[in-house]
Amino acid sequence: MSAKALFSRLPIDPYIAAIVGMVCLASLIPAHGAGAVVAGHVTTAAIALLFFLHGARLAPRAALAGARHWRLHVVVLASTFLLFPALGLGARALFPHLLTAPLWTGLILLCVLPSTVQSSIAFTSIARGNVPAALCAATASNLLGMLLTPVLAGLFLSAHGGFSVKAVGDIVEQLLLPFAAGQLARPLIGDWAQRNRKLLGLVDRGSILLVVYTAFSEGVTQGIWHQLGMADLGTLLAVDGALLAAVLAITTFGSRLLRFSRADEVTIVFCGSKKSLASGLPMATVLLAGQSVGLIVLPLMLFHQMQLMVCAWLAKRYARAESELPAGGIVRAG
Repeated sequence: MSAKALFSRLPIDPYIAAIVGMVCLASLIPAHGAGAVVAGHVTTAAIALLFFLHGARLAPRAALAGARHWRLHVVVLASTFLLFPALGLGARALFPHLLTAPLWTGLILLCVLPSTVQSSIAFTSIARGNVPAALCAATASNLLGMLLTPVLAGLFLSAHGGFSVKAVGDIVEQLLLPFAAGQLARPLIGDWAQRNRKLLGLVDRGSILLVVYTAFSEGVTQGIWHQLGMADLGTLLAVDGALLAAVLAITTFGSRLLRFSRADEVTIVFCGSKKSLASGLPMATVLLAGQSVGLIVLPLMLFHQMQLMVCAWLAKRYARAESELPAGGIVRAG
């Protein structure tokens, strides 16, 4: 088997591999001094561009169009903004010494982030779920997350030294204003944005890679790798895995208990269990400025890769189970 074929079989997203590459680059050649100042300004501009493009592409009507299926959307939003924080805060209260303070900050930040859009819809489609509802739910999560995430972060992290009141102003200036500008520009560039998704995707991903490099450069200069041992990393992986497993189990059995249809269950599971790396990394950079951001974003980066791998397997399992149903097979009523 060729090296290319072997790599294609690995359960590693190429984008995640690129993120790991930026972490390695920052560890070997971190930006410091004047270079760090320039990198900081470029990163700020890249984050503003990223959220401008999000605003230009997200149609508010897409979220409103699915408002009729209010039960499904309430469950997805409750999972994203209530269940996740409850699990994260509960774990921190029960096991305060299981992770270091920066890692707990990162885990709580992960728990208050919005859901993903692209992967939630893609996995719902693969699993033969309710794709229109997934589009509405994921879009609503991202729109509300622009407001809810800073509020929840301030509520849950301010007492633990991970959040400052100034961050509210920063989030408005660096994230909400560019997002609003993108929404206003939709009539002018919305069609262009739809035609050039691949180009804009490269801009999105390039912006995130720059954020990762800047955050970890700062972390390396602060001695990040001296603060995190292999035991801490292993514990973090276990905590992330337990969090994902708990949310998947609760959304699955909760959907059945509430008597949603199979298609709606799929949508709830995939939209309610995701956390957005694209929104999370820039938000961490803005909300937690001055903190050890390199360490803080580790829970999110690991969780993101984990959710992709697990949900890819789960989506195929749902699809296989659906294909095995007899014609006219019985499904749960929604």
